[in-house]
Formats: sequence, structure tokens, C-alpha cells
Amino acid sequence: MKIFSSFTTVFWYIIIFVHIGLLFFIESLLPQMDPMIFQTLRFILMGLLIYISFKRKKLALWIFTAMILGVEVGMDFPAFALETERFGKIFLRMIKTLVAPLIFATLVVGIAGHSNLKQVGRIGLKSILYFEIVTTMALFIGLLAINVSQAGKGVKVDISAADKLKSTELLAQKAEHKDHFVEIFPENISKAIGENQVLQVVIFSIVFAIGLGMVKHEQHKRTMLNFAESLSEVMFKFTDIVMFLAPIAVFGALASTVAKSGVDILFNLMKLVGTLYVALIIFVTCVLLPIALIAKIPIRKFIKAVTEPVTLAFATASSEAALPKALENMEAFGVPKKIVAFVIPTGYSFNLDGTTLYLSLAAVFVAQMSGVDLSIGQQISICLVLMLTSKGVAGVRGASFVILAGTVATMGLDPEKASVILAIDALMDMGRTSVNVLGNCLASAVIARSENELNVV
Repeated sequence: MKIFSSFTTVFWYIIIFVHIGLLFFIESLLPQMDPMIFQTLRFILMGLLIYISFKRKKLALWIFTAMILGVEVGMDFPAFALETERFGKIFLRMIKTLVAPLIFATLVVGIAGHSNLKQVGRIGLKSILYFEIVTTMALFIGLLAINVSQAGKGVKVDISAADKLKSTELLAQKAEHKDHFVEIFPENISKAIGENQVLQVVIFSIVFAIGLGMVKHEQHKRTMLNFAESLSEVMFKFTDIVMFLAPIAVFGALASTVAKSGVDILFNLMKLVGTLYVALIIFVTCVLLPIALIAKIPIRKFIKAVTEPVTLAFATASSEAALPKALENMEAFGVPKKIVAFVIPTGYSFNLDGTTLYLSLAAVFVAQMSGVDLSIGQQISICLVLMLTSKGVAGVRGASFVILAGTVATMGLDPEKASVILAIDALMDMGRTSVNVLGNCLASAVIARSENELNVV
């Protein structure tokens, strides 16, 4: 039916979403009215969203619908919502099982089957240079945004006992000193897979692929390549199966988050949340978009390719959850397997645009909240520190807090003061994670264009 064309679907989605938001707003203005009236109206509208999702049968639509349902259930049925958290955990566990073999298979096929060693080295150098330039831009946009908004000035928020406990647990990770450069290299591939060390898996896969490419016996080489090609195909089918769980996982993750945190805390820290999201939008429109235009990336087709992984990243606040779809969709977009398999997983450690922007912004926010006025020189020093420490941040919830606490400590402030951010970290994590995934997808397309191997269908 024409009524369910892409444009019409987006239009009706926006209309229904706005009306659901208006119902929440009107309910807050009219507390004397029976809340069941508003609740019933919202469920009718969400029923329409479910109907449209059934008709269109698009994963992105189902994820959006699950997000809205999750917020509603988290607010109205918190006890039930807390029980749904397990759906998100199950989904993330299933994702983690397929990430390592998927990266291994795609890299082996891409490098050993189609490229030479010189090209691998060239792609690596281009990627690292690109990552460093873009993340540096993100750092300074974060600094600019927080200095303009002054979101931390005059903020007085009591740190809850739960947030103090959580911060203590996270800071305990920091006590264990690690040489980050050494940690890039795996000592045991099984351990790397078990601990979900994506970069270590990438390093192992690259070295393995180079070794396979050097094998002279054609039959032995072909046997392993056939195995890797078969493994890659199976793992992508595995991804398709797991993605059926994605809407349920998104529903559970958001419902439990809203049930735990509620929305009251937002009123105290709304300025910080608003500053972050405005800064992320500025970064996307003023940095990523011009890069895409300069590299002659077809914007419409690119947006279509990244919608699913970015939406999934936003809803789950986990880059890992979006990784399989990002690999699959960017390869379908026209980026060669060898570039997709190298750039995107590597970018998960070195090209975290959203996270680096957040870290510079959050560090200055804590200083403002503490009544400390940082000079331009001090803020630039923070950026220099974050250029190094932000690399290797794990793509899971809460990992960036450890880096933030360390940065705050270098400013002479109590790291515990950063605990106040934990109350709204889930909401901010959604935005920065989605930008991380978007930035890495774009990076793969840009590197492919620089190699004259971008073949957009």
C-alpha cells in the first residue's frame, strides 16, 4: 500500500511521537485529571506505531517503537519494567558470542583473499591519521559547548548512596595499572575472546591473515580461506537471527533504565544533557557531514545504511550491540570487506567521537560544579590528556566514567564529584554511543573512497 511508503511512514511516526509527548506534557499540567485517560490515549497511539511497524517490517521502525514502549512501561509499570532488564542482557550476551568470529572471518577473507601487505599498511596509517584528526575536533567541540552553556555553574545535586557505591566500584578498576600499548596485543586469543577485547581480536586476525597470505601452498591457503568465507557467511546469518531479539532487548533496556532512574533527576541536570546533545548535533553537522561531502559519500544511501546500527546503539547504549549490523550494512553499502573489517572494529578503540566529546565536556562540567574556573591553558591540557586516555575506552556502559574520574583527578578535584553524572549517564551514553557508531561507519566509507574502492550500489 502506498500509505506505507517510506516518506509517509516517517511522517506518521513523527506525528504520533509528538502526540505521545504532548500527552505526557498535558498530564503534568493537569494532575487533577484521571491519569488513566492519558495512559489509555498513549497506548492507543503506541498501538498505531506497532501496526505501522508490522506493515513496514523494518528493524529500525521496530527499534523506535520498542524505545517508546519501553519509556511508557518504565514510567507506568516500574516493577514489571525492572524484570525486563534480562532481555537486554540476553541480547548483549548473544551479540558478544558472534563479534569475535565475525571479525576474524571478515578480516581473514578481506586481507588474505583480496589485498596485499602494502595496502594493509596504507589502510592502517590512513585510519589512525583520520581517527586522530576527527577525535581531536570532537574534544574541542565538547570544550566549546560547555564553556558557552556554563551548565555546571550553580548546580547543587546531592550524590546518592547508590551512585557513590557505583563510582567506587568503577574507580577500583583504575587502581589496576595497565600499559595500554601492551594491552593492544593478545597474550591468549581465547582469553581475548572471553574478555571481549575487540582490538586484540583485530590484531590477532590481521597477523593471522597476513601469515595466511604468505602461505605458498595454494591448496592449504584455499582451504583456510574457504573456511573463513563459510564462517563469515554463517556469522552474518547468526546476526540476522539475533537481530530478531533486538526490539525486545531495546524495550527491556529502556524500560528498566526509566524504572530505575526515573525522569526527575533530569530537571536538575537538564542543562548538561541538553549541552551534550547540542554538541553532538553540532559535531555531526559541522564535522562528519562536511567530511562525507568532501569524500563524495552519497548522503541518502549512507543514512539508509547506518540507520539500523545507529538506532540500535542509541537504544542499548552499547557499541558492541551495533557492531555486527554496522559491518553488514556498510559492506552492503559498498565498502569492501577488507576495509570494513579493519576500520570499524579498530575505530571502536581509537575513533570514539561521541565519547571523547563527552569526556572533555563532562570534565569541565565537574570543575564548574565544584566552583573551579579553568584557564584556557588548563582546558587545552585536559584535551591533551584525553587524546591519550580516551583511546581504548570499552564500548560498554559505564566504561567512560573511569576515564572521566582519572581526568578530574589530574585537575586536582575529588574524582567522587563526577559521581553526580552517573544519575543521568544512561541517557547521555545513548547519544555518545550512537555518534561513535556513526563516526566509525563514516570512517570506513571515507577510507574506502581514499583507496578508490567505494562501490556504492
